[in-house]
Amino acid sequence: MPGRSAARASSASGKVSHTKITLHNAYLVGIALKGLDGLLEIAGGATLLLISRATLLQIAAFVSGSGSPDTPHGPVAAYMLHATANLSTGTQHFASAYLLVHGIIKVGLVAGLWRGLRAAYPIALLLLTAFIGYQCYRLFRYHSLALGFFTAIDIVIVLLIWHEWRSVTLRRA
Repeated sequence: MPGRSAARASSASGKVSHTKITLHNAYLVGIALKGLDGLLEIAGGATLLLISRATLLQIAAFVSGSGSPDTPHGPVAAYMLHATANLSTGTQHFASAYLLVHGIIKVGLVAGLWRGLRAAYPIALLLLTAFIGYQCYRLFRYHSLALGFFTAIDIVIVLLIWHEWRSVTLRRA
């Protein structure tokens, strides 16, 4: 479990800086959130795969607070209902596959990182950087504030993984 690595380093060297402990704890929180995000993506992808567009439209109406696809309340509800109503079956299947694959990869990476597997660090850095690259492409093409926010969080998590990998490598040397 990765939480024990800082404690082992502490007992071996006599003390660990406050910054190292803070970065390690941020790393643990970051990968836990990535794991949760992966599980939510798997659930969302499975849901998209298994439900009809009509049911999806009813869910969007409920979530948006309008209660009916015909009477959206506010611009967010109107956008959500419009996007759902115009969702093609092909797009729904692509989104489902994307979420499932993305979620499974994230959960697998988090499992490897949590267990402290050496190979998980460079693989996580490579795959998450590739995801960030794709997110940046989408961000510059479609200008989404939410995507920009999540991309920034992903960049921080990549930096935390890189720092943790360096720390683990130095402790093992």
